Amino acid sequence: MKDSKNKKAAALQYNPETDQAPRLIAYGEGEIAEKIIQIARENKIPFYQDHTLIELLSTIEIGSEIPEEAYQVVAEILAFIYRLSQKKI
Repeated sequence: MKDSKNKKAAALQYNPETDQAPRLIAYGEGEIAEKIIQIARENKIPFYQDHTLIELLSTIEIGSEIPEEAYQVVAEILAFIYRLSQKKI
């Protein structure tokens, strides 16, 4: 893909039993972003594009919980993913 060097991707994980907020578990640009997306596709993990969120996530350490300013948009993404999963049942 010719614009892959400008591509950014992140992966979040949330376990309500152990986490107070979703955690950033992967972030990458260029080829690493492509790999994150490839792994998501291979594992049928839904993904969502939000340029503002990816810029915010690029500023935190992997393993860290997302900052409070990302809660609203991440909640919307989680709701989107939940709705997708309900359609597949």
